[in-house]
Amino acid sequence: MTTPKDIQEKKRLSAVCGLFCPSCMLFIGTKEDPQRLKAFAERYQMPIEAWECEGCRSEKRSYYCEHLCKMAPCAAKKGIEFCGECDEYPCDELKKFQAERPHRIELWESQERIAKVGFSEWFEEMLEHYSCPNCRTINSAYDNTCRACGTEPSCRYVQNHKQDIEDSLSKSK
Repeated sequence: MTTPKDIQEKKRLSAVCGLFCPSCMLFIGTKEDPQRLKAFAERYQMPIEAWECEGCRSEKRSYYCEHLCKMAPCAAKKGIEFCGECDEYPCDELKKFQAERPHRIELWESQERIAKVGFSEWFEEMLEHYSCPNCRTINSAYDNTCRACGTEPSCRYVQNHKQDIEDSLSKSK
């Protein structure tokens, strides 16, 4: 049985834009893999603490989520929980955000699923979508192989978007 506490926790890890926080490299780095945070800190010449994140709706959000995200403050101002509820969806800001990085490819599908089945059911679907088929570890969109057991692809998301991810990573080098 789903309790109000379970719902609150799922919502904390469900970004207003449709991203699934447990599959975020910064969330994984905060919870399990500090080397990921160290890499961000070095790349952007900021303290590791600036990249710690416990989810879109948490009190501890990464520098990006806290200072650069425009969707969460907009949703809060409009009194909505997800961008798909907005009369302006998809707005230009969300379109730009979605197009910038491959881990955002499925934002439209996420918003549609949240509207159709509710965020709690969508959350359970995302757990499956980002879990390794072998060991069940949640991986990020940038983990081609499972970070725990080495299975390739690491999850269904990577399987579906491997070429887009590889193309994006080769451009950023």
